[in-house]
Formats: sequence, structure tokens, C-alpha cells
Amino acid sequence: MHVVIAGGHGKIALILERLLSQRGDTVAGFIRNPAQSADLQAAGAEPVVLDLEKAWVDKVAHHLHGADAVVFAAGAGPGSGAARKETVDRDAAILLADAAQAAGVRRYVMISAMGADPQATADDEVFQAYLRAKGAADEAIRARTALHATIVRPGLLTNDAGTGRVRIAASTGRGSIPREDVAAVLVAVLDEPATAGATFELISGDTPIREAVAAIAGR
Repeated sequence: MHVVIAGGHGKIALILERLLSQRGDTVAGFIRNPAQSADLQAAGAEPVVLDLEKAWVDKVAHHLHGADAVVFAAGAGPGSGAARKETVDRDAAILLADAAQAAGVRRYVMISAMGADPQATADDEVFQAYLRAKGAADEAIRARTALHATIVRPGLLTNDAGTGRVRIAASTGRGSIPREDVAAVLVAVLDEPATAGATFELISGDTPIREAVAAIAGR
């Protein structure tokens, strides 16, 4: 499998790149800063310097040709304002979807957020913008019927060691989950085409990851 990851230097993305490359898949990661290249190479991924805030469909599609799947793991990050939630968390995710369609890549996996909704409200203005941006991106991706998209909405992310056990449901309730387990779930989702069309929340739980993903796929 050849997978392209947008936001290739994020913590989850680096773990995902390592997991995929260790089992023999080929991986490329989009990064804005060429200084991050060595980290991707150490994880077994090919770094591609590409700023999704400044790119256009054809340019992105050029780097997607031949891929089996794309994963959107990019984000404006903490400390960024409301405007960048829109240009990264919303617009870049939609750009990647359009580029995937143009390149003939049908499989799209989106790392979204618990509570994502275009009409979300929150006490914090920037967090509200983030939830709305993620929600708008999710809706736009689901609307692209040419894509086989899965939208994953993890709870509070931690740097704890993964347990390999999760809870997956349309609505799980609030909870946390190690980034290692999120990355492992993404691998299982990529391996399970029948998860296409699913949007689910994800927190730590008692069910082995493969079993939990198979249940979402209806197996």
C-alpha cells in the first residue's frame, strides 16, 4: 500500500508513518518546513515539502498519483488563531479531497475532532472556530461521493503508551486516548475498506483495535 499523509510531521502522523513503513508499506508525508525531513525519514517516510495553505489542486494531485490512500493529519496547531483553523483545518482538508479525486485516489481518511460541527458553539472563540472548521471539512468530504472516506474523531489526545484497546462508536462520550492508539486505529481503518462512509468517535476502552474497527465495518 502507498499512503500519503498530509501533516506528516504531526505526532500521530509520525507514529502512523513508522507503523506503515515497518510492515512494508510505502509512505510519503507532506510538510511545510524542510527542516522536518529527517524526522520523516527516520520514521520511514518520504518527505514532500508542500504548503497546503498555498497550494492548488493540480499541484497537490501531482504528489498523489499512484497512491492507494490519503490521510489528513494536518492542523493549525495550538497557538494559532481562528483564521488558520479555517485555512488549515477546513480548507486544506477540502483541498486534499479535491486533489485526491483529481489524482484518482478514492480512499480518504480524515482525522477530525470530537464535537466537530459547522454550527458548534464553545466559550473559547478559537476553539469554536476549530470545531466549526473540522465540522465543515467533514461535511465537504462526505459530500464527495467519489471518495471512500472514513472520518475518525478522537477524544483528548495523550502521549501515554498505547494499550491496543479502544472504544469506537458514533458517540462514545468524553474520554482520552493515547496518540499511539489513534495511529494504530488509522492503520486498521486503512486495512478495512468497509469502514468507508463511517464517521466515529474514538477513546480508550476495552476492545482490541482490530475487533473494534471490524465492528464499525459491519464484520
